[in-house]
Amino acid sequence: MPQHSDIDIARVHDKAPDRGRARRLVDRIWPRGVSKATLRHDDWIRDIAPTTALRAWFGHDPQKWGASCNRSPHELANNADAVGRGLAWCRARSVSLLCAAKNREHNQAVVLRDDLQQRLKENTS
Repeated sequence: MPQHSDIDIARVHDKAPDRGRARRLVDRIWPRGVSKATLRHDDWIRDIAPTTALRAWFGHDPQKWGASCNRSPHELANNADAVGRGLAWCRARSVSLLCAAKNREHNQAVVLRDDLQQRLKENTS
């Protein structure tokens, strides 16, 4: 079994290409305007997303991005079950982390991808 897989990020509102990747929703709340019946996803772990308090504080403000990146890993460190499930996804196959954020560079999926990749790298060293 490979020790890590390719992890990319996709928006829930974009058309889902059929590339054989596992599609994992990583938002805490269900994306607005998307029905559960139509979203192609394999799993949804709400607890792997930032807490409601951190999401509200960040508010999609790019000026708060750096501080948000510093806070998110602390939340992940306190959520071993969700992180363990995320790592299991990544060890099994290539993964697309799904989120509803419009900003593709400043969102929780970016932080989560980087965290998972770092943890996978540390486990293979």
